[in-house]
Amino acid sequence: QEVGRSCHLLQFRGLTILLDCGIHPGYEGLNGLPFFDQVEPESVDLLLISHFHLDHAASLPYFTERTLFKGRIFMTHPTKAVIRLLLGDYLRLMEINSASSSRTTQRNDDQQLYTEAELQSCIDKVELIDYHQIVQVTSPTTGSIVKFWALNAGHVLGAAMFMLEIAGRTVLYTGDYSMEDDRHLMSAEVPKGVRPDVLIVESTYGVQVHASRQEREMRFTSTVERVVSRGGRCLIPVFALGRAQELLLILDEYWQANPHLQSIPIWYASKLASKALRVYQTYVNMMNARIRAQMDVANPFSFKYIKNLKSIDVNSFDDRGASVVFASPGMLQSGVSRQLFDRWCTDSKNGVLIAGYAVDHTLAKEIMNQPKEVVSLEGRRQPLNCLVDYVSFSAHVDFMQNRNFISKVQPKHIILVHGSKEEMGRLKSALMLQYKQMPENKRPSLTMPPNLQPVTLKFTRRRAAKVIGSLADRDKDPKEGEAVKGILVSQNFNSKIIAAEELSTYTQLRVGSVSSKLHVPFAGQVETLRLFLNEMFSGVTEQSIESDDGGDTVSIFGLHENKVTVTAGRTKGVATVEWDANPVGDLLADAIIALLMHAQSSAASIRITSKPCSHQIKNEEPPMKKTRGESIVAHRLNLIFNLLSNQFQDVEPSYEQYSGKYIVHTGMTEADGNDLLCTALVEFEDDQGMNAKITVTCSDVKISNIVRECLKKLTDAAAPIKL
Repeated sequence: QEVGRSCHLLQFRGLTILLDCGIHPGYEGLNGLPFFDQVEPESVDLLLISHFHLDHAASLPYFTERTLFKGRIFMTHPTKAVIRLLLGDYLRLMEINSASSSRTTQRNDDQQLYTEAELQSCIDKVELIDYHQIVQVTSPTTGSIVKFWALNAGHVLGAAMFMLEIAGRTVLYTGDYSMEDDRHLMSAEVPKGVRPDVLIVESTYGVQVHASRQEREMRFTSTVERVVSRGGRCLIPVFALGRAQELLLILDEYWQANPHLQSIPIWYASKLASKALRVYQTYVNMMNARIRAQMDVANPFSFKYIKNLKSIDVNSFDDRGASVVFASPGMLQSGVSRQLFDRWCTDSKNGVLIAGYAVDHTLAKEIMNQPKEVVSLEGRRQPLNCLVDYVSFSAHVDFMQNRNFISKVQPKHIILVHGSKEEMGRLKSALMLQYKQMPENKRPSLTMPPNLQPVTLKFTRRRAAKVIGSLADRDKDPKEGEAVKGILVSQNFNSKIIAAEELSTYTQLRVGSVSSKLHVPFAGQVETLRLFLNEMFSGVTEQSIESDDGGDTVSIFGLHENKVTVTAGRTKGVATVEWDANPVGDLLADAIIALLMHAQSSAASIRITSKPCSHQIKNEEPPMKKTRGESIVAHRLNLIFNLLSNQFQDVEPSYEQYSGKYIVHTGMTEADGNDLLCTALVEFEDDQGMNAKITVTCSDVKISNIVRECLKKLTDAAAPIKL
């Protein structure tokens, strides 16, 4: 509810964003800063500057250099170029004021907000953005993402509105904007294709309606002519850049059209005059068609009747005749404009023409009320006899323009900023009266918060996903519980479900796969590989093909529905593992490679692949058949025999196809004096040694349970992994 020190803090979904960083022209030093003590600078991820005016940008070096701020700063190209000039000039004024105060009172270094070195360091951190360029920034602390782009605001050269998108919600910050074409700038853009959830909009002029541009120009030039025609001096306080260039164009053109005025000098008293005009010439491509067309013929900013005063000593300035002087600053708080005002305000022939918005608590605002006396910079009271007139060229929207813009944008929430309490209240009332005609559920919310008052807006999380393509092209809607299989694609917090084969049709994504192949040294036999694979995994398939050179047969083992294959025999001493890269395939491939390395060095491999000796050995047990299927079961039954033998005194095994029977002599006696025997029967389901059925009989229930539990754990642990 004030104009000056614009600075708005936006927090949403783990992001903290600062919009503008100005000072209040009516206060000095720290008193003119935004309320930075209410902000944690280190938490700010992004800082956006809408334009170069001091009330929107002058506290930027203080915030970046004298706080813990570590975020990113963005502004347009012209804004950065002009800010360096304006803040350098503002720094010079602070130093002059500080030196002046030190002569009368004890010097207060707090009045100087930053040094030249700090200003340059701040400028070096600024990143540039073009109109309509989309920039994405990720918070280093939370990982949240904001996407934003700039739109032409039409207020001054390079002025920008910012559209921000966070978590699928949009915020439009207008800054200062103008919906009217003038002599060198285009009017502000109306965003297309995006309806912002939140609109943060200026309310500088409340419900006031501007006169037409032609009428204002006529009143401006006629007032200047009236003052100089009676021999007076006309002071036009302006900021060095911004509206000054528009007024210079108007007055230079008027002087050219009126030869009787051409003998009266027009002075542009600013150290920045020549630098400012060079900046405007550089960015002429960002101005309107009228100026661009003039540039093809001659430089429109090379004025014929306006002379620059790079330096001016007010006390020795020859002002005996009529003249027009543009001098900064625009609020008459200090500098050349204030010195000339103090010198000329007592003469009724002279005039002061306020051509921009006058901020509260400034001399420019005070004299608009026509007081009889004013206080000079030296503290003397003197009469105000000169003419004081006000013609608005401040390039802010009036009520009609603001209302039309808001209606076109159609926001869901409106936050009024940058306006006095009275003007802002009138604008809010007028908008609420307009929205009363709408259904209540379609009316936007309206707030006009004073300084430091937060506005909290709650948004429901969007959880819906659109089903598109062939998945949506069906005769009937899916029933509850019916599976819809597709790929969920989320972009900018909007989700859709698409069939995998249509991914390239509806998105920029493509479906691909990575096939991996690894050659592993393997000097063992195929029989060894077969045994180890079947011992480790279930469902192993095997295919035998002739080799290309007509030599040994090539064996190809398949796992996991043949998505992972192991080939042996194609190249001597090498086994090839092939798989499609995915989490399961990678895991299986790693296990197979380890298995191949182990299979070459284990004792089992040596026994299987070695040739039998020629002499006869008496076997107490009949040899088991060495067919491929039974060898796995035999190995499992042998493991069971070894386990029982290690635990009990004597074990008698007998085998039949997929089963084994073990008579265990426990070494204990029964009540009748006989040995306590325990019989265990283990029956496998198939030749892969899967799903063992265990039956244990014993007169001692405790021993029976121990043996059964032991055999169950062993068979489970030794069973192949199910894929």
